[in-house]
Amino acid sequence: MARFALSVVVLMLAAIALTEGLRGVGPKKCCFRFNDKQISKEKVVGYMKTSQRCSNPAILMTTKAGRQLCVRPSEPWVKELITYLNNKNTSGQTNL
Repeated sequence: MARFALSVVVLMLAAIALTEGLRGVGPKKCCFRFNDKQISKEKVVGYMKTSQRCSNPAILMTTKAGRQLCVRPSEPWVKELITYLNNKNTSGQTNL
């Protein structure tokens, strides 16, 4: 009986380890629908690129309200907004 109980515990731990390990595989966030309206630069606080493993290349824009919007990196207004955010972040840093 003890061997059976031990076998069940070992199988349960193996199953848990396997399912936890699979969660880490693959991108955390991908975009399948895109916001086509231009976003005001005053509303955006940051951005990040989605993983290269996503089927659609995208940029996630984070707004002051905490929302994340998917936009196409090829759009000219998106490129301008990224340049603006990069310049804003580098000019705000001070060297001590």
